Amino acid sequence: MELKQMVVGVMEVFCYIVVCEKTGECVVIDPAGDEEKIFAEIRNSGLSLKYIVNTHGHADHTCGNAKMKALTGAPIVMHALDDEFFRRPENVAWAKQMGFDPSPPADLAVEDGYILKFGELEMEFIHTPGHTPGSCCLKVDNNLFTGDTLFVGAVGRTDLPGASFEQLLKSIETKIITLPPETLILPGHDYGDQPTSTIKREMETNPYITDFILDEE
Repeated sequence: MELKQMVVGVMEVFCYIVVCEKTGECVVIDPAGDEEKIFAEIRNSGLSLKYIVNTHGHADHTCGNAKMKALTGAPIVMHALDDEFFRRPENVAWAKQMGFDPSPPADLAVEDGYILKFGELEMEFIHTPGHTPGSCCLKVDNNLFTGDTLFVGAVGRTDLPGASFEQLLKSIETKIITLPPETLILPGHDYGDQPTSTIKREMETNPYITDFILDEE
C-alpha cells in the first residue's frame, strides 16, 4: 500500500490518496478543495481512481466531491446516516452559507463494517458517531483514517447539529482504542504536534482519552 497525505482547501483538511501498488487502483479520502491538484497527483502517478470516500458529511470535507466525480467518474461513498443528514435542506443551506459546494448524494451509502475493495486492498468502515451521526473511521491494514473523530492530541468538535460528546467518547472507547496499539492514526486535520500518531501514543498523551475514558475505568 502507498499513501499520500495532502493538505487541501480553505479549512486545510487532510486529504488522502490510498493506493494499491500492485494494480494502481486507488481511493481518495475527503477531497476538500484543490480538486485539480488532487486529480493531477492521481493522473501524473498513473493511478486509477475507483472511489471518492468521505469520513463524514461536513461540507469542509465533502466540498470537492462533485468536482472529483466530474473529473474522474468515480462514485462517492459515505455512511448512510450522513448521506441522509447532510442532504436535508437546512444542512445544504448551511454548507452554502459557509461558502462550500454541497456534495451530491452518495452513490454508495454504507453501514458499519462495510468492506470496500480496490485493487488488492480492503477498506473497512468503522462507524464512530459523535462528531456527526455517520462519522466513520476507515481501516486499511494497520492504518486508521479517523477524519474528525480523533485528532493528534484532541477530538472533533461536538457543538454542531447531530453531534454528541458522550457518543464521541463512546466511539473512541469501544471502536478505536480497542484496536492494536501500533495502529497508525491518520487524522482529518493537522491540529496536533505531528501529522500522524498511533493508538498507543494517543492513549498515553491525548487528554480526552486519558482524562475522560481511561480515568473512568
